[in-house]
Amino acid sequence: MAAAIGVGRFVYTPILPPMAEALSLSKAQAGLIASANFVGYLAGALLAALRLPGSRRAWLLGALGINAICLAAMAMTTALPAFLLLRLLAGIASAFALIFSSALVLDRLAAAGRAGLSAVHFAGVGAGIAISAIVVALLADWRAMWLASAGLAVLAGLAAAILVPPDSPAVTVPGRATGVRLSARFAALAAAYFLFGFGYIITATFLVDIVRGSPRIAHLEPYVWVIVGLSAAPSVLLWTVLGRRIGVLNAYAVASLIEAAGVVASVLWLQTAGVIIAALFLGGTFMGLTALGLIAAREDAADDPRSRIALMTAAFSFGQILGPVLAGMMHDALGSYSVPSLAAAAALAAAALLAVVAGRRAHAAA
Repeated sequence: MAAAIGVGRFVYTPILPPMAEALSLSKAQAGLIASANFVGYLAGALLAALRLPGSRRAWLLGALGINAICLAAMAMTTALPAFLLLRLLAGIASAFALIFSSALVLDRLAAAGRAGLSAVHFAGVGAGIAISAIVVALLADWRAMWLASAGLAVLAGLAAAILVPPDSPAVTVPGRATGVRLSARFAALAAAYFLFGFGYIITATFLVDIVRGSPRIAHLEPYVWVIVGLSAAPSVLLWTVLGRRIGVLNAYAVASLIEAAGVVASVLWLQTAGVIIAALFLGGTFMGLTALGLIAAREDAADDPRSRIALMTAAFSFGQILGPVLAGMMHDALGSYSVPSLAAAAALAAAALLAVVAGRRAHAAA
């Protein structure tokens, strides 16, 4: 998770400002590169749902290898089409690594009666973000940043190869799940997940760029993404515990509102305290919201839950794809991230409302 998601997906955020400056990339182009990765993630999630030959471990290690190659190759080109292709392939690899690593780890934790340790698995995302942010902050050249990130991914891949024992070659990913019976509750939940995808990704993509472009807080550029990663690491455990106490969808609503406050702070409170709060609120919620949404989808399933999880992943991915492109285009037109970020905060507030609605429908149906 650290290699595929923490580094593979999110290292683009701290590398983006020096890379865009060196190559004279517009904000729209930067957003397009980010969205290419999320298109790949959506495609990878759908492909990984097919029946595939071979062991899950082999697919995991192959995905981690491709992820590292794509990271290194980003340093070898300056052409926008090449960047788009590489981030697309990296997105596919990230989705494969997420799905196969989760299948391996969660199955084995369940078999060992240690399912509660699943939060440690997801904490890898925050750890990867924090470690890669520290490494990037120590370097000056954007090419060196990509190569160093690839090195981290290789080390994590080797660790996975050593620590994850082989599984049976006969194990395959199950085929497509049967059709899903949609309900008004699930429709509200999927819409909330789409809005979350749109609401978090603009800040997650451009936060470091916002800090770099604001003279009063530019000195925080090396640290802001580290804060996001460190706050993300324990967040899944905290939010899932809260979900057990107040209800999954109530916790989802609270996390959405906290994240919305962080998104607003990222553009309207451009001071040291504001950007630290933005980083803490973003890091402390986005992985928790990811987990809570999927937990709610599983709880709603009277039929095969994989269909609902696939639909939730698709809704989330569409929000992620839309956000960076729209934000980049609006920045080029308006000269600021304020309008798209405020739209993202409004989307998160709407997601909180939909989560409450979905929760009430669940109580009414009980």
